[in-house]
Amino acid sequence: MVFSMRLGLLCLLWPVMAFGQSLKGRITDAQQVPLQNAHVFHLQSGAHTHSNGSGTFLLPHVSLGDTLVVSHVGYTQDTMVVEEWKGLWEIQLEEASIKLQQIIISTQLQTLDQIAAIDLKTNPVQSSQEFLRKVPGLLIGQHAGGGKAEQIFLRGFDVDHGTDINISADGIPVNMVSHAHGQGYADLHFLIPETIKDIQYGKGTYEAAKGNFATAGYVDFHTYDRLDKNSIALEYGSFNRLRTVGMFNLLGDSSQQGAYLAGEYLLSDGPFESPQHFNRLNLMGKYFGSLRPNEYLTLEASYFDSQWNASGQIPQRAVEEGQISRFGAIDDTEGGHTSRTNILVKHQKMVKNNAFVTHKIFYTHYDFELYSNFTFFLNDPVRGDQIRQKEKRNMVGLESVFHQNQLLGSHDFYWQSGIGFRYDAVQDVELSHTANRKTMLDPLALGDVNESNLYGFISAEFEAGRWLFNPGLRLDYFKFDYYDQLDSVFYTASERKVFAAPKFNIVFTPNPRWQLYAKSGVGFHSNDTRVVVQQAKEILPAAYGTDLGTVWKVSDQWLVNLACWYLFLQQEFVYVGDEGVIEPSGKTRRKGVDLSIRYQLNPALFLDADFNYAHARAIEAPEGQSYIPLAPSFTATGGVSWLLPSGLSGSLRYCYLHDRPANEDHSLVAQGYFVTDANIHYSFRQWSLSLIAENLFNTDWKETQFETTSRLRDEPSSVTEIHFTPGSPFNLRAKVSVSF
Repeated sequence: MVFSMRLGLLCLLWPVMAFGQSLKGRITDAQQVPLQNAHVFHLQSGAHTHSNGSGTFLLPHVSLGDTLVVSHVGYTQDTMVVEEWKGLWEIQLEEASIKLQQIIISTQLQTLDQIAAIDLKTNPVQSSQEFLRKVPGLLIGQHAGGGKAEQIFLRGFDVDHGTDINISADGIPVNMVSHAHGQGYADLHFLIPETIKDIQYGKGTYEAAKGNFATAGYVDFHTYDRLDKNSIALEYGSFNRLRTVGMFNLLGDSSQQGAYLAGEYLLSDGPFESPQHFNRLNLMGKYFGSLRPNEYLTLEASYFDSQWNASGQIPQRAVEEGQISRFGAIDDTEGGHTSRTNILVKHQKMVKNNAFVTHKIFYTHYDFELYSNFTFFLNDPVRGDQIRQKEKRNMVGLESVFHQNQLLGSHDFYWQSGIGFRYDAVQDVELSHTANRKTMLDPLALGDVNESNLYGFISAEFEAGRWLFNPGLRLDYFKFDYYDQLDSVFYTASERKVFAAPKFNIVFTPNPRWQLYAKSGVGFHSNDTRVVVQQAKEILPAAYGTDLGTVWKVSDQWLVNLACWYLFLQQEFVYVGDEGVIEPSGKTRRKGVDLSIRYQLNPALFLDADFNYAHARAIEAPEGQSYIPLAPSFTATGGVSWLLPSGLSGSLRYCYLHDRPANEDHSLVAQGYFVTDANIHYSFRQWSLSLIAENLFNTDWKETQFETTSRLRDEPSSVTEIHFTPGSPFNLRAKVSVSF
């Protein structure tokens, strides 16, 4: 009888003993914050998986006595033996020094995020301008004072201030639609560098969760959920630069919740002969807590205010003729003021061990006022051509996304579906002719914009052995309303448009050191509401993209990413700031090659290099007129970083931008540059000392350049030539910080 019972029990357990069962787990850091994209490797079978946005994972065919290895870039590796069955395994990883050896190339789409993680650890962000530079192949330039959003270059695009790149911070959109200064305007100066925890990015049109402006790519910034300790820093440097920052942990070492306050204040005159008097104030508060097991709440609020004077863009002829120096000005009354308030509420809950749902709601209040003078005395020979661009904006949005991990047979299957809404109410979008930043001479455009975007998306990831298939679909509905306050007739012009964007990506991973991928998808960038209601065409021009690439971990010290890409735009836009219009420039085609290399010479020394080639042309333009103005053809960035156990660290970095056409027939050339920066840091107990040098070799370079037709005072006629903003000369700043 006993023998029969044992035999029956053995028969019941035999499938589990032979084939195992699915193991469910959740991976967090030491502060119990979920870790995404942690790698879980089954030592016996070679099977692997990775954690999702809630830190959870599902690994099939696990038996008692099996060994699992859990790893994540920047954390210690954990080895666990399955000695008993649990409903949910809780795994906690401790932060550790960065090692390329920690990178495991698995069958997933987010492999390239590990490059950004390496770069952030080995070479931390030193200023708000460096946020975007952490994306391989992305360059920026400032051309109207320190408070204005930077000009962005990526994959053969002069993205202007954000027309073709989707940017968000903690889930809050940064791009401003139908902005007074240009479509997609993305100002990141409300972020405090010390609060940035990680960056996620992607190039191309391949993410279903990314909508408007995600043509050249997207960038997501994430701030720390909680702090280990308090810190205060003081920074002083060239050009009367003074910066102070403080970060304060409000709840101590609580394991269930965390809260902190952060603040930054910056003053600088810049290198110009007319001081910028640039000042910026940033305040931020964040709460992250566990309401109950596997349920989290995030509350975040921030305030940003900045004002500045600017020397603006200057004509090449004025410098060559000795009228002004490289750092002089034609109209030094340019400048501006901007402020932004953000409020964010996020909620995440596990609905079962392998599924979770996230909700977010955000509100932004935004003010913008910019004074510029591009043409000087071209249109008004007496009072000048200065213009004012101004707006007041309220933006609200919400999004809910459901995530599910499950097994289909023996294959891992993950899918997500989401729905969201964004509404922008922009009052008094203004373009006016002004004088000396005080007198309003002529109103050129004034109106109210109301723009709504309702969207939904679904994306799936199906793993079949070494293959991963990722189909996706996104659907967007836009409603554009514009009330022209200068029109004598009261009338609100309106247009609507629906856009469907399919995606399909394939990943093949022959082994944990090599991955091949093919990505394809349709994206779009919206047109400005003021243009949409006037022209009623090209409202949501499509972008069709393809990537073929590989990620290869040559050895424990080498990581290489190579991609060949293609992007076709149904319509490209050029913003004409002094006229307040968007000019369509027709269909365009871009293709190119991206190469990223990361090398760890020893535990303390890291080398990195990014090379990016792009061939950009307008398709419908006549022969010899098909160049896309300011589209970069070749860029390179890289350097060497070191992290010594003694507390000494630093880096030497370079940035190269090749000559590029400044107009359609390439008769004008925007000159390239090669600029080198360096920094060194020393940490001792709770103290840290830093010395940062920009433009180490004092190179004369032009940070931004444009073809512009202008007339100087007393000139008999206009001249079309390069106008530019000079790059900063050699400058130093020192920083001391203390943590407690």
